[in-house]
Amino acid sequence: MFLDILAILVALGLLMFVAYRGYPVIIFAPIFALLAASLSGLALMPSYTESFMLQAANYVKSFFPIFLLGAIFGKVMEMNGAAASIAHGIVRSLGSKRAILAVVLACGILTYGGVSLFVVAFAVYPFAAAIFREADIPKRLLPGTIALGAFTFTMDALPGTPQIQNIIPTNFFGTDAYAAPFVGIIGGLLVLLGGLYWLERRRRQAAAAGEGYGENHRNEPDAVQSTGFPKLWVALLPLLVVLVLNYVLSRTGAAADKWYDAETLKKTFNIPNVKTVVSSWALIAALTAGIITALLINARAVKGKLAGGLSAAAAGALLAIFNTASEVGFGNVIKTLPGFAGIRDAILGASNHPLISEALAVNVLAGITGSASGGLSIALDVMGKQYLALANASGLSPELLHRIASMASGGMDTLPHNGAVITLLAITGLTHRQSYKDIFAITVVKTITVFLLAAVLSVIY
Repeated sequence: MFLDILAILVALGLLMFVAYRGYPVIIFAPIFALLAASLSGLALMPSYTESFMLQAANYVKSFFPIFLLGAIFGKVMEMNGAAASIAHGIVRSLGSKRAILAVVLACGILTYGGVSLFVVAFAVYPFAAAIFREADIPKRLLPGTIALGAFTFTMDALPGTPQIQNIIPTNFFGTDAYAAPFVGIIGGLLVLLGGLYWLERRRRQAAAAGEGYGENHRNEPDAVQSTGFPKLWVALLPLLVVLVLNYVLSRTGAAADKWYDAETLKKTFNIPNVKTVVSSWALIAALTAGIITALLINARAVKGKLAGGLSAAAAGALLAIFNTASEVGFGNVIKTLPGFAGIRDAILGASNHPLISEALAVNVLAGITGSASGGLSIALDVMGKQYLALANASGLSPELLHRIASMASGGMDTLPHNGAVITLLAITGLTHRQSYKDIFAITVVKTITVFLLAAVLSVIY
């Protein structure tokens, strides 16, 4: 058993190493999955075609429309100036005295409105850098500030967020994007307040030491030109369309689960339970409406750039989903190996309560893969049915499983090899050495919050 577990750990360690070094996961995930299979005595080709590729293809089938529409929505919001208008309006409204809070809120509003994390970082950075410079706050604190706004509470904690990390659990638990709203709001507030406390404390320490924004930084943005942007209330319309329509199609009489006859779905399309797909349908419709709204509010700005923008969005969506699908395929091979039974039993045995065990499993796998959505998909695909059975046996709502799993995916996923972290540092022109300490602190705040919530809920339920 030791050698079987060692084979898995070697494969995982190598995948983390190459991801950290910037090599494409889409290439190396199957290589290391097959290495683990070979060391465990499994046949290579069936492991690749029937285990790795099958699960990777299923992931693409389930989530590609959301990746694609989310990327298009974010790109259109960037091209029409709406994302920049929102960032500029919030940052300037709160002023330099509340620079950190302003940047966090600007990122949070864009993320909660459905704009992809990468687009948020690009859109907010010029304004964030300008106000940090004006307030004389060290630039090295900027990545942690953006990470708090875009990678945490609005990504997976607040109910209704259209980010993929909040949609994946719906396929396993039959829930919707608004699962466990009270727990999500409490958790989101704890993460927000904890993160702001850390960043403000770091700002005060820097000010006491006489450290300011700094000089000779790389990738310094040009002076921000705020002319030509749509007005703030107009720029917010596409975000509101996505949020409102997603809610209407998820939790009202017009919900997507009432669109088609259940018997027809079961016989013709092999969908035994429409609740496992209704959240995806609702979000697809909401994002489509959001894209149309975003195109209409400033059509002149988009004209002439639409073809190139759509191509860039499609390329970004393809790269993102196939990287994640490769990680999911990797996890599917790993779960077939003899050593995985020992790892699974250790995680399940870490706690008798499904919420704590689930939080541990999702957090560990998200950290190992460096991907919130990848780690979440792997954990729930492997152990989701067991957690649901345990929850049903103990009278625990599947909505709580959804919210804890979603929040746990956004904890240790932001280890140094995480793609979003690497991209964020590249955008801001900073290094891991300069800024990762604060990103990691936000990660720790998020992780502690998840386990605190799971522990409290395990006592209540």
